[in-house]
Amino acid sequence: MSALVVTPEALQEHCSAILAHHGLPAADAGVVAASLVDANLRGVDSHGVTRMTIYVERLQRGLVAARPDIRVVQDRGASLLLDGDNGMGAVVASRALDIALERLPQHGSVTVGVRNTNHYGSGAYYAERAADAGAAAFLYSNAPSTMAPWGGVDPYLGTNPYTFAVPAGRYRPVILDMATSVVARGKIILAAERGERIPEGWAIDGEGRPTTDAQSALEGSVLPFGGPKGYGIALMVDIMAGVLTGAGFGPRIGDLYRDLEQPQNVGAFIHLTDVGAFLPMETFRARMDEMIEEIKSARRAAGVEEIFLPGEIERRTAERRRERGIPLPAETVAQLETLGSPLSASLTPTARPGPENEHGVTK
Repeated sequence: MSALVVTPEALQEHCSAILAHHGLPAADAGVVAASLVDANLRGVDSHGVTRMTIYVERLQRGLVAARPDIRVVQDRGASLLLDGDNGMGAVVASRALDIALERLPQHGSVTVGVRNTNHYGSGAYYAERAADAGAAAFLYSNAPSTMAPWGGVDPYLGTNPYTFAVPAGRYRPVILDMATSVVARGKIILAAERGERIPEGWAIDGEGRPTTDAQSALEGSVLPFGGPKGYGIALMVDIMAGVLTGAGFGPRIGDLYRDLEQPQNVGAFIHLTDVGAFLPMETFRARMDEMIEEIKSARRAAGVEEIFLPGEIERRTAERRRERGIPLPAETVAQLETLGSPLSASLTPTARPGPENEHGVTK
């Protein structure tokens, strides 16, 4: 099987059809597929359609509910708690975001805690929706134990990502979407699948020794960014998304890939603030543009061609991949073709992929 370049529309249709074949309602299948393709568009391929194989396997094993009964279990208007009934993470997170956006005009700020859900992918997908609706968004999600407490050896915390997004005026929203580890574990998984080594400083092996072997890293622990600072933030994310919501936390969260006997019970914490509750929207947008322009025009260090804002490189990658297509490595193409074979569904390439630049965009 060869590497391909595929249009985002064709890729989403292919993935959506596979998910619907495995029991998801068409609308929910579309949501999950859209969230995965969005990650590929941004160049975050570790969180994209490479996850389809494990998503389908967990559906087949009954470890994820294809048609969950997502319900509100506590409701105080501006704050509520959702039980995801073990539904697909993207479906549950999208439902939580919809509720928060519906209530935002009335309350000014809305917080939704979520328990009993699954991996929701890239937080930027949801945060950008909120920012486009005029909200400042803060999202936290916990994850299976893959990171040792600072100074420890055995994993306890997850990579526990957090996402912030705010709207702007002439510019697209500023989006900070990052794991609390040096790197998202999905990138190490991708390196292991491709037989590639990982950079120094990403992980330790099972004995606490630094390693550049991706498989040894998966058997050991990823490292927090900034040492004790990243560890502290990872801990707080787990408290807010896990302990507070009643979801799993620490080692109580099922591993997406290795724990094929029980549901994950991931937690999430979503907070939206209506910008208009503080400043007129146009005033805020103008002030954001002013800040962005000042940062972009700041004096650059030697060898730096451009100063980027959080999420800007990913946005440019998305713009080019929308135009030119999404490059898929051979192993991902093979996985998707295998998943699509019961439906007689096959990916239609737009072209063979050429070399990519430093931002993962095909030239």
